[in-house]
Parts: sequence; C-alpha cells; structure tokens
Amino acid sequence: MAKLTTKAVETIKPKAVRQEIPDGLLPGLYLIVQPSGARSWAVRYRHSGKPRKHTLGPFPAINLKSARELGTKVLRAAAEGRDPTGEKQEQRANSVEKVVAQFLATHGQRRYRPRTFQEAQRLLRQNLVARWGNQPIASITRKQLRDMLEQLVANDTPMLANRVHSIIRKLFGWAVEHEIVAVSPCTGLKAPAEESSRDRILTDAELRVVWRAAGQMGVYGTLVQLLILTGQRRGEMVGLTWSEIDLDKRLISLPRERVKNDHAHEIPLSPQAVDLIEALPRKSERYVLSLRGGPIGGFGKLKARLDKTCGVTDWVLHDLRRTAASGMARLGVGLPVIEKVLNHVSGSFAGVVGIYQRHDFAGEKRKALELWGAHVAGVVSDTPAKAKVVKLR
Repeated sequence: MAKLTTKAVETIKPKAVRQEIPDGLLPGLYLIVQPSGARSWAVRYRHSGKPRKHTLGPFPAINLKSARELGTKVLRAAAEGRDPTGEKQEQRANSVEKVVAQFLATHGQRRYRPRTFQEAQRLLRQNLVARWGNQPIASITRKQLRDMLEQLVANDTPMLANRVHSIIRKLFGWAVEHEIVAVSPCTGLKAPAEESSRDRILTDAELRVVWRAAGQMGVYGTLVQLLILTGQRRGEMVGLTWSEIDLDKRLISLPRERVKNDHAHEIPLSPQAVDLIEALPRKSERYVLSLRGGPIGGFGKLKARLDKTCGVTDWVLHDLRRTAASGMARLGVGLPVIEKVLNHVSGSFAGVVGIYQRHDFAGEKRKALELWGAHVAGVVSDTPAKAKVVKLR
C-alpha cells in the first residue's frame, strides 16, 4: 500500500461508486472520492472494540499534509482511550447557537415575559450567536467576552454592553447548572460600564421647544408628545394598538403582558392626548403609531433629528417620564397617585401595602393627567397660562 501524494490526490479519477483510498504513510487515514469527484478526508479507528469513523473535512481546503497532522491527533486521542468522533458530536450538540436556543426555549420562555424574552433573544443572537454560533460553548473564554463587551462600550453603547453582560451571565449560569459547561467564563467578569440613576427633567422652556419641534415630525413627533402627556414608557406606547384604546371613555388599557411590571395598566387620556390620537393617520389596522403597517422604529436617528431641530440635546426619551412625574408633583398631585399613573409597584405600594391596597385610583389618575395636560397645553401655547395647583391624594 503506497503512501498518497498530492498529485495522486488531485488526479485520482472518480468511479461510479464511492472510493476510500488508504494512505500508506498514516494507517487509518483515508481519502474519500465521491462519484461526483468531490474529495474529503476521514480517519478510521476503534473505540471500546467498535469501529469508528472521524471526518476531517474536504480537499483541497485540507491538503495532504494537514490531513496527516489532523489524522495523527485523532489516532493519538483514540490510543488514549478517547472517542474523537463522539467528542465532536457532543461539541456540535453544545454549540453556542444550540445552547442559546435551548436556554431560550426552556429557561427564557418559562421565566420571561414576552417583551423580556424578545429582548433576551435579540441580545444573545446579535452578540453571541453572530460571533461564535458554531463554536462549542465550552470553548468561549472570559477574554473573548470581555473584548466583546469592551467593543460595545467603545461603540458608545455602554448601557447595551451592560444589558448583554447581564443576559450572558444568566446563560452561562444556566449552562453550568445543566452541566453543559463546567465553569462559567463570566465568573469575575464585571459589568463594563457604571450606571447611575438619572435625574434629568425638562424645564417648561425646554418642554415648549421639544413639543413644537416634535409637532414637525409626523408620527414620531406624536409619540414624543404622547410620552410628555402620559408619562408612560416608550416601549409600551410604541406598541400601542387600536384595540387598547377607547376614545369614548378616553382610556388606554394595557394588558399585563404588555407592561414592564406584569400588572395590567389603565391610562386615562387628557383632552390633549385624545386630540393627538384622533389626528393620527390610520396607517395600520393594528398599531396606532405606524407608518408601514408595523410599529415605528429607528429611534436613534429620529431622536438626533429632533435634537437638531429643537436645540435641546442632553436628554433621552425616558426623561419625559420623569418630567411628567415631577410636573404633576409640582402641580400638587400626591405621590401615590403619580405612582399609579406611572404603574409603579414599588415605593408607596411595595410589600404589604401592595398586597392589601386594592384601590385603583382611576378618578385620581384622570384628574392628575388632565391637570398635567392642561399645564403642558399652557406651556406650549403662544400665551402660556399660569398653572393651577391642586391637591390630589
């Protein structure tokens, strides 16, 4: 049995049946020639008394020299009592892509609310699967993860880096618990960016220019104005559907699966908010804030355009929620009412109070939002009116 040569590998003619041509230099190494002419390498060995075949890969991607080197490693592992083919199959079963899918299908769908699940899925697929999808998850190192997180910070997305850090810690913790990996590479890996609570609120003067600039930006501008008037979360308003609005009752009703804290939430609409919604073009049978059938997106570019138009740049959309809360407090609305408007379950309604307190504050919420809406209308009008201060407890 002669040893194979590169010329022989290249010139061997295919036959009507599949051929296995042994290499005389490395017993166990075979060149596989398919009837189509395709060539690949394989190693045959025995494990626990049974014949096994280990595929190395195609020729010419793997040349003769490389095939012998890889084959030698496989045969050495077999001589040590290991099963390289079984190990390869296990690695494929525990690839990053497959483990992420398993984590989402079991842990994620069982423990996460729909919106949280979608966000976890997006973060893992974009930042882990896109980079290392086919690699064994056990091969991912702390350095690889740290480099990835630091790159996100360098791309001016530090909070995204922190969100990714949080979800990969959960993923690898779950993988350790289920004996997929022995040790989590996230051990000792700190969040890449410091987070501090924001205290930014817009002044009435800033609110005026932001409102007016938003009025020139179509549906996106309407979203901004609704966030100002209602004090709600951006994601909950972006996903607003026509079925969740009753304009006769002037009320938005969000089911529990659509809100962050898993508590169904009713939002009374001030006359100003009703006017905004009624003026919207109906671009979707389902979504209220829509341009092409689905909910609007592209908030980064739109926010940059709004900043350029109004000249106020050091704020984010979530600051409008804090602005509305602070504004209502300034007008005399009590903290428990404000927390109900915001659908907070901590603060005044934490612990035992939250268990036994069942008053829904519907009337108080309506008065508070109508008072705030009137204040905003006065601020943004050509002749701002003096705000009326009342007590709502």
